[in-house]
Amino acid sequence: MIEINVERNQETKHITSFTISGHANAGPYGYDLVCAAVSALSIGTVNAVAKLCDVKLPIESGKKGGYLRCEIPNDLTKSVEHDIQLLIEGMLVGLHDIAEEYSRHMTIRESQA
Repeated sequence: MIEINVERNQETKHITSFTISGHANAGPYGYDLVCAAVSALSIGTVNAVAKLCDVKLPIESGKKGGYLRCEIPNDLTKSVEHDIQLLIEGMLVGLHDIAEEYSRHMTIRESQA
């Protein structure tokens, strides 16, 4: 099962980090569409932030996949922070859509710190 944990700032509700871990096991290795979709959305979003916002987000990733943790820096200009939040919220919309269809293979939890 893929577990997605999203942490938000309690006051601003902005995303401060997200962690994606596990495997969906919805198909054979290399042909798992749920894993592929989650990977494409999450890695694509991190790459979009780097390209469009000129910010390289600090990430940790598993050597063989199945793990991605991303922290959003707190020293950004308001404009850049807004753009990054929008891109990551867009990623979450897509992840929620996948989770709705494949709830046996992934969960999304949000918490506030």
